[in-house]
Amino acid sequence: MSNNVKQILRGKSAEVLTIGPEGTAADAMAVMVERNIGALPVVESGRLLGIVSERDLLRRVMVKGAALGAVRVRDIMTSGVFTVEAGHDIGHCMELMTERRIRHLPVVEGDALVGLLSIGDVVRAMLQEQQATIEQLEMYIRS
Repeated sequence: MSNNVKQILRGKSAEVLTIGPEGTAADAMAVMVERNIGALPVVESGRLLGIVSERDLLRRVMVKGAALGAVRVRDIMTSGVFTVEAGHDIGHCMELMTERRIRHLPVVEGDALVGLLSIGDVVRAMLQEQQATIEQLEMYIRS
């Protein structure tokens, strides 16, 4: 049976770090560095507005020479974010991430953000699934 998003989230911390749209690029960078993460969902009043990533910080702030404290997250975030739901399987996530060239997928239930998947989470889950299949086939061959 194929793993789904809900199963992946069970193995992760329940805490989903976010930032508000009025936060600064400096705020976003500080959280990402401190927590060793590559992206933060941008949330206001419980609603997902977008995502800000290391790439956004580099391309939209640092390259232009702007001061990190003077740039609002709202102005550099990626909006129109692709999302998945807890019932989606990991194959769907991998396909979406590969086709859209994205490394983070917010997980939503209705309008509520319930998690965030990284490409590493998805690859790890796919490898575990493949290993389980290999072990089952080996057991079948031996019997």
